[in-house]
Amino acid sequence: MTAPPQFEVRNVHFAFGESIPRHWHGGRASTTAFLDNLSVFFPEGEAFFVRSVRAFRHLAAQDPELSRAVRDFCGQEGVHSREHRAYNSMVGAKGYPVAELERKVGRLLGLVRRRTYRRFQLAVTAALEHFTALMAHAILSDERVFADADPVMRDLWLWHAAEENEHKAVAYDLYLLAGGNYPERVAVMVGVTFVFWLKVLEHQVRFMRVDGNAASAAAWGELLHYLYVAPGPLRRIVPHYLAWFVPGFHPWDLDNRDLLETWKEHFRSSPTHA
Repeated sequence: MTAPPQFEVRNVHFAFGESIPRHWHGGRASTTAFLDNLSVFFPEGEAFFVRSVRAFRHLAAQDPELSRAVRDFCGQEGVHSREHRAYNSMVGAKGYPVAELERKVGRLLGLVRRRTYRRFQLAVTAALEHFTALMAHAILSDERVFADADPVMRDLWLWHAAEENEHKAVAYDLYLLAGGNYPERVAVMVGVTFVFWLKVLEHQVRFMRVDGNAASAAAWGELLHYLYVAPGPLRRIVPHYLAWFVPGFHPWDLDNRDLLETWKEHFRSSPTHA
């Protein structure tokens, strides 16, 4: 395990508005829809993460470093939620069913809160944080992922990606302190993987129907080529995803602090946020 970096809460605001094209990812409709559909998950999802982590923050009381990390995790996730709500409002104003899909995500997570025990919810959080950190790693490690994107949207996703990697071990470390175990975390990851990607597919179809290309083989081919061939971010995260199933796994086994330092240099000089 590599010692994680300290991180900060950056209270940034991005300039979402009419200047951002409908298909802001280089004019590619299905790729833009994929990224927009992922954003639908974040406001409700990150609120769920914060509640799950706060329920166990007392376990970090004797560890000042972890206690600070828990506090800053909650702070970062709060800013992510705020900015993605603004992002989602922009997308919804273009006619996509964002509000409806956000409600459905909220109902699903509400069901998890009501029907499961708290450590299970923390395990779900740790598993989803692993997903987001790996997708974020793919974003940070290959500039082709956002090469043709609108600058505001590119920098929003890079910022979110960097912070997801800064705090990627917080929920997992708390889960271990809460008595988390290998069989439980493996079972949770299997379930989370199935449900998450099923919902992603649902969102993608709904967004593409609005664009009128849900039945287009070319549109789906464009998306699959982007995700799995070039630049292929989902293909490249598969080995790291499978690492979750190795006994003794820890999120910082994938040490990408060099990518975070490179991003910080870009972030400090970018004019796309306030």
